[in-house]
Amino acid sequence: MSEKEPAGSKTTAAAAIRIALTSDREEERQLIQLSLTEGIHTAAVDFGGEFIASVSKIVERAVVAAKREGLIGSTHAEEGAVAGAAREAVSQIINKAIGLNVGGKIGIARLNDHIGVCVFFGIGLLHLNEVAIGLGHRVI
Repeated sequence: MSEKEPAGSKTTAAAAIRIALTSDREEERQLIQLSLTEGIHTAAVDFGGEFIASVSKIVERAVVAAKREGLIGSTHAEEGAVAGAAREAVSQIINKAIGLNVGGKIGIARLNDHIGVCVFFGIGLLHLNEVAIGLGHRVI
């Protein structure tokens, strides 16, 4: 393995995390523009609801946002890569979130053939909140 880190997985994952952690739409827009100067395409979308009922909605929202923002086309391979990465990200949070309400943001990034999906969760019951991040990666 070479000393120099190849651009791809790590860069894409970091971009997905950064966009998922933005606090408002203006910050999101600025980060999207900044990422484009580095050749990274990004998108973000909010989600919320009871965890179990939200899982399929989170995966669907990730695919729709990626298509809407031009990160992917309408091929099965591209849609499946985003859906798989989103599902992986969500699966990392199951133990903390099952039976509780969740809300947060999905960040999606693409650099060349790398797709990263980060799901930033606020997990709560009344005013007792926990936060968690799940991250998935696929190559198209």
